[in-house]
This record gives sequence, structure tokens and C-alpha cells, in this order.
Amino acid sequence: MSTRTCAIWGEEFTRYDFGAGHPMSPVRLDLTARLCRELGVFDDVDVVDVEPAPDELLLRVHDPDYVAGVRAISADPASADGRWGIGTDDVPGFPGVHESSARIVAGTVEAARRVWSGEARHGVNFTGGMHHAMRERAAGFCIYNDIAAAIAWLLDQGVERIAYIDVDVHHGDGVQEIFYDDPRVLTVSIHESGRTLFPGTGWPADTGGPGAEGTAVNVALPPGVTDGPWLRAITSVAGPVVRAFEPQVLITQHGCDTHKEDPLAHMALSLDAQRQAAVNLHRLAHEVCDGRWVAVGGGGYDVTGAVPRAWTHLTAIAAHRPVPAATEIPAAWREHVELVSGQPGPERMGDLPQSELPIWVQPWAMGHNPHSGVDRAIMATRQAVFPLHGLDVWFD
Repeated sequence: MSTRTCAIWGEEFTRYDFGAGHPMSPVRLDLTARLCRELGVFDDVDVVDVEPAPDELLLRVHDPDYVAGVRAISADPASADGRWGIGTDDVPGFPGVHESSARIVAGTVEAARRVWSGEARHGVNFTGGMHHAMRERAAGFCIYNDIAAAIAWLLDQGVERIAYIDVDVHHGDGVQEIFYDDPRVLTVSIHESGRTLFPGTGWPADTGGPGAEGTAVNVALPPGVTDGPWLRAITSVAGPVVRAFEPQVLITQHGCDTHKEDPLAHMALSLDAQRQAAVNLHRLAHEVCDGRWVAVGGGGYDVTGAVPRAWTHLTAIAAHRPVPAATEIPAAWREHVELVSGQPGPERMGDLPQSELPIWVQPWAMGHNPHSGVDRAIMATRQAVFPLHGLDVWFD
């Protein structure tokens, strides 16, 4: 296997653009790539551009009528009337929506192909992570589900077990729904509860369809979660279940809308916690599946502050050249941020002072606190899923 990591990037990815004022601004992708260049992260990876995915890849996870509908809107955005989930405030139509969405799919599938073939050690597509897209409709800013397409491609190559971990603040509903009845695919989502946040799904009792019981895992956290408890949820649920599942490939979604400055959600995480989660998931990939790891982006709407730093960290971690949180951000990048946004960019690659790093995470073995909303959420998921994997609710 190659020791190199591939990172998917090209200027055409910024054409995924819902227009001025939309939260998912393509500037977040451009700023991430610029920061990767300024810090030398792209020097340590193979930067790979792609063309839009052909229909055969899209049709593995999307209905033919839906793909045809997106093509029609792509040619005539004014025809978007909400029928396919496009034409709403969340998902407006725009020229070239099919091509730009299909390019994201091609990027994640190419990262998966390189990792599975051994051409790359790890693969990162921070432009991807469109986890809300359903078979027959768009949702939550997502047109085509690049994650599901990559999983389907891997299954077609004969991969028998794939684990997917989603740490976006929103439930990874599209990926879960597409593979809900497939025992070969484990989906784990750690998210803010649907009681307080879109899409209103992702409950502990949702554990997989007939014959696939235990392959859907959901931790629905209360709003306001901070660093240590959030990391505790990941290590206390995702880690044990993924180890028990023994996947051949690990795919992770790193939506950074869990950040305390994100305008669309209610968590209170630092950039440092998001970085630590990426480090932990990278380590898990080496532990359970010989390092076969595909990592994608996702949500994140603090577009000049949190997003570029989080995904630059992700790319650097995948390249085995992690960037210390104390690293000062180059002045040229900060000046460009001020040029495009009118506000100065962040000064450091982390939020917390060095004295607070690494973030301490209480191991589950130290005990369960029934007065903690986070611990109650963790326990509800462990009780629903752990017995289906032969795991002990209290000690594993």
C-alpha cells in the first residue's frame, strides 16, 4: 500500500453555489484549499481533481427520475418548484447544479477507489459529505449523496463490511436511510438531538432494518455540549461498536458545524475538540482496517473561522503531518480572509490555550453519570445497540 494520502481538490468545486446569502458558501472550500497550501499541507498529499461522476455511479444510490429531474433543473433553474426537494430556500436551483453535485460524488468515489486499491493510504474529500441527500430528493443543502455512492462502489468491489462515522452536528439521515437494511454497512451518527435541530431524526431506537439490526447507531445529544462530553460520546459508542463490527474500510464525515461559532446549531465545541476527534478516528482506522480511511467534509457555516481550520487539520492528519493547534496562521491567508469577508481571519490553528490541551476525556469505565444529559444519551444508545454486537452496556 502507498504511504501517500490523496486530497480531492480543484477550483471547479466552488461551482457548488446556492447563491449570495446562502449559508453553504463556496468560499469555505476555497479558503480551506488556500490554508492547506499556505501551511504546506498540500505538499504532503497527492492533490487530485476529477470530472463529474457518470450516471452509473449516481444511479447506484439515486432514482433515475430524480437524476433526470436534477439535470433538467441544472439546465433551467427557474423550473425548480420543490418537487425534487430543489427550489426551496434551503436548496435553491442554480445553473450547473447537476454537474457540480456529480463532481463531488466523483471526488469521494475516487478517494475510496484509491484507498481500496492501495494507491493511497488515506483519502480526503473536504468538498464532500452530503449526508442528507436521499434516493429520490435533495435535502439539507445536499443534492447527491457522495458518501452513499462511495459506499455502494466499495460494496460493488466486494468489500464485505464498511463502517461510517458521522460527527456532523446534524443526523446523517441520508446515508443511514439508504443502507438501513444492509448488514454490510454500519452507520454511526453522533449529532444534536432532532428535538432541537434539523432533520429531526436519529434516535437510539433506530438500530437497522430486518436482518441488519445493530448496524444503525445514533447518539442524540442535547444542545450546548462542550468538548470533553462530546469526545466521550464518540469514544464510548463509535469506538466499541466499530471495533466489534471489524470493517475493512472506515469512512468518516467531519461536518464542523458543531463549533461554538456556527450560526446554524447549538453545540459549544472548540476547534481543538474537532481536531482531536479527527486524530482519534484516524487512529481507529489504523487499528481496525489497516488504515483504509476515507474522510469527507460536510456541514460548517462559520465559513472563514472554523471550517478552513477544521478541514486543513483533517487533511494534515490524514497526511501523517498534523499541524499543531498552536501554529500561527500565515498573514497572507488572514489578509485574504479580510478581503473576501471584511473581517480578519483567526490567528491560530486552535481555539484553546496550550495549558488546556489535550482535552481530557473521561473513559466510560470510570462510570456513568445519570444526571448528565450527555451520559443519558450515550447510555440510551449503548442499551439499544451494544447487546446486538455482543458488547457489555456498562464496561465495553
